[in-house]
Amino acid sequence: MKKAALLLLLLAPLALTAQRITPEEYIQTYKDIAMREMREHKIPASITLAQGILESGAGNSALAREAKNHFGIKCHKGWDGKTYHMDDDEKDECFRRYNSAEESFRDHSEFLCTRGRYSALFDLEITDYRGWAKGLKAAGYATNPKYAQLLIDRIELYDLTKYDQIALGLMTDDNQLPDIAPEDELLELAYSPTNRAAFELVDMTAEKRFIYENNGVRFVYAKEGETPEQLAKEFGVKFKKFCEYNLLKRPDEMVFHSGDVVYLSKLRNSNWKAKKYTVAEGETLRDVALRFAVKPEKILKKNGMKKDARISKGQVLWLR
Repeated sequence: MKKAALLLLLLAPLALTAQRITPEEYIQTYKDIAMREMREHKIPASITLAQGILESGAGNSALAREAKNHFGIKCHKGWDGKTYHMDDDEKDECFRRYNSAEESFRDHSEFLCTRGRYSALFDLEITDYRGWAKGLKAAGYATNPKYAQLLIDRIELYDLTKYDQIALGLMTDDNQLPDIAPEDELLELAYSPTNRAAFELVDMTAEKRFIYENNGVRFVYAKEGETPEQLAKEFGVKFKKFCEYNLLKRPDEMVFHSGDVVYLSKLRNSNWKAKKYTVAEGETLRDVALRFAVKPEKILKKNGMKKDARISKGQVLWLR
């Protein structure tokens, strides 16, 4: 009897590990459904997959596992199906519960097609994933101000636009990922298809919260409304150190939004995957430092810039 109990204890961590789904596995599991929905409802498969990855934590969230809800769709007025209650923006909110993930994907399509506030999206080119991402944010799909960029980052990281092309009959699905570019041809974006391993799932807390790594630096995705003090306490990080890791100057005046990357250890001196980066419009040195998990002062030093120097759109920054 004791041996059986011991065996169960030893196998428990393996069972938890087996339950984890990587974003790549999520894509391979649901890409065909996303492409079918694109053909039937004119919603880019890339957008559907990116939303699924983001909203469900690549199928690992409690909402996805227990309610088969991959898109965070709440009950809303008129919903007469099954329900699932959990704390979100407010306590004990009502979410739709489905019999299968496929049912969730279908309801997501119908939700966008039948809600007037999303009607302008269908005037966009079906391959305009950036326009769709920004349109979803503008229409109020999520409260996170970075929601559009989070979708775009995932589409570019996992090369999801190829499923748009396949759905449109412009290319075939050989089930293979694009070849990695050689060292001399590294693309400038850490979130490009050549750098899929930038975010790696490395651990799970007792509360089943997933911990990832970016450039070898551990991080979690914040939940809406969490504060720096709450997260520092939850993960046992000294508050002063937590603020240093996340480059926070006024931590008492801020809250995180759902999907924000929150680092649990110090940033690195360089990025071992991305060689250089071209600054996008509106980005600050802090934005770039957090995106690549590199200390801002090290970025300045590598680029021969002074301490208080500002960066500008189109500027190329060396990261190692």
